[in-house]
Amino acid sequence: MILKKREPLAAVVGIGEIKPVRYTEGKTTLGMIAETVKLAVEDAGLEKDAIDGLLVGPQVGETPQHVPATVVEYLGIKPRMSNVVDLGGATGAGMLWRAAAAIRMGMCETVVCVLANTNERVKTGPRSPNRNPIREFDVPFGASGANTSYALLKQRHMAEYGSTQEQFAQIAYWARHNAQNNPQAIFYGKPATVEDILSSPIIVDPLHLFEIVMPVAGGAAFVVTSIESAKKLPKPPVYLYGAGEKLTHRAVSQSPPLAESPFKFAIAQALQQAKVDVKEIDLLSLYDCYTSVVANQIENAGLCGPGQFGEWMKDQSFDHNGNFPLNTHGGQLGFGQADLAGGMSHIIEAVRQLRHEAHGRQIPNARLALVTGNGATMSEITALVLGA
Repeated sequence: MILKKREPLAAVVGIGEIKPVRYTEGKTTLGMIAETVKLAVEDAGLEKDAIDGLLVGPQVGETPQHVPATVVEYLGIKPRMSNVVDLGGATGAGMLWRAAAAIRMGMCETVVCVLANTNERVKTGPRSPNRNPIREFDVPFGASGANTSYALLKQRHMAEYGSTQEQFAQIAYWARHNAQNNPQAIFYGKPATVEDILSSPIIVDPLHLFEIVMPVAGGAAFVVTSIESAKKLPKPPVYLYGAGEKLTHRAVSQSPPLAESPFKFAIAQALQQAKVDVKEIDLLSLYDCYTSVVANQIENAGLCGPGQFGEWMKDQSFDHNGNFPLNTHGGQLGFGQADLAGGMSHIIEAVRQLRHEAHGRQIPNARLALVTGNGATMSEITALVLGA
């Protein structure tokens, strides 16, 4: 059969495979993944830095979550797109078309798709060595949870730039302030002054209780369709104009300099695709699990220079009538974090604002929104530009 003038969607240019064995001894999933990826990259005639996309299966024995970030960190690559594909026996085939779709959208250029597993003879015997850096360099020293890891990032900012507790408290203040315009927010009717935030208990030095999201129950969903189909539906569509993604590490001990955070690359890519400047954005819908994460985004988005977020914030207003509306639904610090749905709330609010349905907190003439997502410890970053 001859395919007549059909445009190919992508090309497979390298393959790698290791010999099956009945049982493994002293092997790790991460090690086998690295061995297989090395073979495929060499077969393609590429250097590993050419890999800017990663698709991996869900079964990586050294980590129960944050699988792409763990694999990225182990391989020493920094992709602009990554995902877990979990389709059982269809996973390999599913990876190929997802890689092609990501390349077509401009998210990345070269994707490595990898699956590997160990099979130990004695399941109850001594475990194979765990080469996950978070288990070697973070957990033994007490950095085993998000609060500790994000506290280290805040501490690092204060040490490098001289930023103050009062400056970080401003971020939490504005989240609570904006939550007062959203009856759905967990802290609706419960504003907090800068003094309230600074007098809340220290959870992990230097993080105060009110600088940390409150876990809550909740849910969120959105529907995506084609441009043509969207025109036939009753509500005004909100379009995706740009997207960016970057993964750099899993363990906070392996994180890059604050001024080179993955937020910098993901936000820049999204803005570039959308052909807009960050100062043209009407809504900053920024992931805010901790105040230090918002500070990092403000700086890495180019709104101010490294270490200058505190001084910059003094001259701005961040409510729906302000010059830089920020998390007008209250953000997760004011709205609440319903696990992964907490991050999705930033998309929901952007759609409401761009549809002009954010009653009581509507940004006048809102046309563009920057939405961000953050996974692991400021290491799995996605940025979107949405427009009316």
